[in-house]
Amino acid sequence: MAKETPPSQEEKKPVSRREFLNFAWLASLGFLSLSVAGMSYLFAMPRFKEGEFGGMYTVGTVADLPETGSAPENYPKVKFWLSNTDQGALAIYKVCTHLGCLYNWVNQENKFICPCHGSQFTSEGQYIQGPAPRSLDRFVMQIVDPASGEVLAQTDESGDPLPIPDDPAAIVRVDTGARIQGEPHG
Repeated sequence: MAKETPPSQEEKKPVSRREFLNFAWLASLGFLSLSVAGMSYLFAMPRFKEGEFGGMYTVGTVADLPETGSAPENYPKVKFWLSNTDQGALAIYKVCTHLGCLYNWVNQENKFICPCHGSQFTSEGQYIQGPAPRSLDRFVMQIVDPASGEVLAQTDESGDPLPIPDDPAAIVRVDTGARIQGEPHG
């Protein structure tokens, strides 16, 4: 009967060239797959910071709001107009609902007018005339207590004007990541 040799004393076969190239090919494919998956994950992650478009923007205090009935205030960095009406404050998205042009406030006519195709809107963002299919979109606004950080008031789901509290020290914030679509007309 032949005596078997223990595994530790067994001779190891050298790796052939074909096996080595297969291992190298599979390893490089694995590294490529991991790097593509990692880059895709990082690309898909939102990177909105406070104070930038897509994140929360602090306008200031209630005392900093434009006076009721005055021309809307432009915030070009975060793409909205801040309008203070008799019913309350509105943060109106600065992009026309027709084809995405940037519209402007025209003081002489006391309304928003889109220079591309002539759509017109009130200071509240309501449709007046033109090819736009709906009123202007709005962002969610919050009134926050400066001491506790508690939200005192917030824009409702329909985007109605946010009533302004009497506390002039309350902080006004606009969430440019939460857009409320304007009402369709006709």
